[in-house]
Amino acid sequence: MTTEEKIIKNKLGLLRLAEELGNVSQACKIMGYSRDSFYRFRELYAEHGEAGLREISRKKPNEKNRVAPEVEEAVVKFATDYPAYGQKRVSNELKKRGIFVSPGGVRSIGVRHDLENFKKRLKALEALMAANDSLILTEAQVQAVERAKAQREAEGEIETEHPGYLGSQDTDYGGTIKGIGRIYQQTFVDTYSKVALVKRYTAKSALMAADLLNDRVIPFFEEQEVPLLRMLTDRGTEYCGSLQHHEDQLDLALEGIDHSKTKARSPQTNGICERFHRTIQDEFYQVAFRKKLYTALEDLQADVDEWLLEYNRERSHSGKHCDGRTPFQTFRETKHLAFQKMLERQFNAKEHEDQTTSPATTLVVE
Repeated sequence: MTTEEKIIKNKLGLLRLAEELGNVSQACKIMGYSRDSFYRFRELYAEHGEAGLREISRKKPNEKNRVAPEVEEAVVKFATDYPAYGQKRVSNELKKRGIFVSPGGVRSIGVRHDLENFKKRLKALEALMAANDSLILTEAQVQAVERAKAQREAEGEIETEHPGYLGSQDTDYGGTIKGIGRIYQQTFVDTYSKVALVKRYTAKSALMAADLLNDRVIPFFEEQEVPLLRMLTDRGTEYCGSLQHHEDQLDLALEGIDHSKTKARSPQTNGICERFHRTIQDEFYQVAFRKKLYTALEDLQADVDEWLLEYNRERSHSGKHCDGRTPFQTFRETKHLAFQKMLERQFNAKEHEDQTTSPATTLVVE
């Protein structure tokens, strides 16, 4: 029972109790209302029924303080275009378009149009798509899309010094799509710049983990001329195994990439990938599956790649090292740190080699 229903129930109780007792004063004393309130409730009930007993705020909005209609229209449109964006991000993105509205203003507009939270914005998107007759969702698809996924947050910080210092790779199960089957996502995130690379598969194996490495990760770092030094993964069979028979372990060894593993039963230690999974789920998959019915993995991958292009190069990131820049902008502007660290490591290694190969000094004690 909602708060409004409880209020109506109490007011109806007052009217009925006064009728049974035949004494308005006694009924008001028992229910805690004044006689003036009783007669006002009775008049409203006689005119409008139970609807007249709803609690009505005495505050009247001052429409002069509202934003311009075109600004309100832009916020409402943005809510259905990007339903996963919160009020602060909507405010920042609209500023890029020359539309200035505060996060509080975005919230107020959302409340007026019943769009103040993620679920309501998704519901509005569904209604919009249904009105346009562009997509008919089955009940099973709706239930699958709205199934809540576990939200896992990183509790600690991962030590990372520059782009390429540590990459994080993880597998995410995406459910089952009719005509395609089970789908899995191989995810790579550079822990410093938050640049993300993703590829979808229909199986979970070491071969798929190695494919992401060879097809997306290594070419990207070679293009940027930055070496990838370490890879952090969980202890799943797709990442761990015998070096001679495990494709992913073999590729890491051939590329000279050190392999670090998370602690057992501690998914938080790979929290950067886990947080990205939540982002792509909210901002892409929950929206895409409401707009399009996928029948081939290639179509889904093409749309994922298009979203990743925006995520890496256009979407501002609030991560520790990004400070509002896009992930690719952060990578490009800080990759000089990788070169500096590389020179420092080479200098230290040369210095250590010179010390170990220098002639021994003999100390003579008289």
